[in-house]
Formats: sequence, structure tokens, C-alpha cells
Amino acid sequence: MSQVMILGGRSDMALACAHAFAGAGHDIVLAARRSETLGPEKADIELRYGVTVGLRDFDALDVDGHEDFAAADPLPDIVICAVGRMGEQDADQDDVAASVAVMRSNYEGPAAILGAYATRMEARGTGTIVGISSVAGDRGRATNYIYGSAKAGFTAFLSGMRNRLTGTGVHVVTVKPGFVATQMTEHMDLPERLTAQPAEVGAAILKAVDKGQNVIYVRGVWRLIMGIIRSIPEAIFKKMSI
Repeated sequence: MSQVMILGGRSDMALACAHAFAGAGHDIVLAARRSETLGPEKADIELRYGVTVGLRDFDALDVDGHEDFAAADPLPDIVICAVGRMGEQDADQDDVAASVAVMRSNYEGPAAILGAYATRMEARGTGTIVGISSVAGDRGRATNYIYGSAKAGFTAFLSGMRNRLTGTGVHVVTVKPGFVATQMTEHMDLPERLTAQPAEVGAAILKAVDKGQNVIYVRGVWRLIMGIIRSIPEAIFKKMSI
């Protein structure tokens, strides 16, 4: 039975992934800060699906500890990074520390830990790495460019790592969920047609891993929307407030 490591295991999307993969028979490890507080989630998943759920302390911003974290055995078969921090654009753009926290949470930390796992998986010759990025990284926009720029970097990192690992037995999946109804977005008025539920994200990621897909938009309409946004000439785009 294969093991799935879920980094940032406390979030709604992370727990949805845990349920999706546990339902398919995979053992789970939830990695998060203060992981001992995830005891109820661990018990629920184990009882529902008859799998083993482990808990590990993990801080995405403690990049100095990432190599040691990834060096622990057993090496997972699948690693899913659900780490992220949206922040508040209007406040963060005038606060260097807040901006850096968003950038590090969405790019530096996730890229560093997945890079450490990629090295071990490449040496073994098998494995799957899943990075949850964002449509916000497809083009910088006034309303969320700090978060979006970090996700753009993460998307590029995943693309390059996928290119590097082709032929090694290690596959890399980039996930762009679009709007998702989570605690992080509960204060936002989101359009229903464009908003996925966490369980929908978990199911889409399970399918992407099983089918060896490279880049997925959880709801296909986002591929069209972002294609249109990317095609707008810069002279016009810079006058738009989106």
C-alpha cells in the first residue's frame, strides 16, 4: 500500500486530498505545524477508510530543516504540497514583512521542500510530486500580484522540475484550482460557477496522479478564462482593474 505525504496538512484542500487518496486505499501522512492537534482528523480518516494516518510536524518556512525532513524514511510514494498563504494585497503592498511572508509561504518554502523530495525520488527512480499552485500565477493583476507573483514562481519551478525529471520515473503535477470554497476565501463573494469545493479538488488531484497528467485546472472553464486574460495586450491590460 503506497504512502501519500501531504504538506500543509491542516488546510481544507489538504484534508480533502487526504480523504480522496485514503478512499483509494493509500496510507496518509499529514504534515503541519502543531501536527498533534490533527488527532481528530487522523482518527476520522483511519476509521472511514481503514488506512494508516501519520502526523509529522512541518513548517514550510523553516527551509534550513527541509533536507532533514525529506530525508526521513520511509520515502513517500506521492508528495502533495498544499502549503499557501493568500494575504491581503491592499495591506501587504505597503508592508515589506507581510509581503515577504506571502512570497515565502507560496514559493520559497514549497519549492525548497519539493526540491528535497525530488532529489530522493530521482535516486529511487519512482515517485509523484504534486504542487498546488494557482491561476493567480498565470498573469500579474493589481488585485493580488504579491500572491500571484509567488504562485507564478512556483508554477515555473514545477514546470522546470517536471522537465528535469522526465525519464527518471518521477512525475510532477501542477494543480491550478481557481476559486475554492475554503476558510481562506470565506470572506470573499465568489461566483458559484467558478468556485470548486475542496472535495472536488481532492478528486481532481487523485485523477491527475492516476492518469499521469501534467497541468490541471480543477474546473476547465479556468483554462479558457486565463487564456483570454493572458492574451490581452499589455497596453490595454494595464488600464484594467481586475
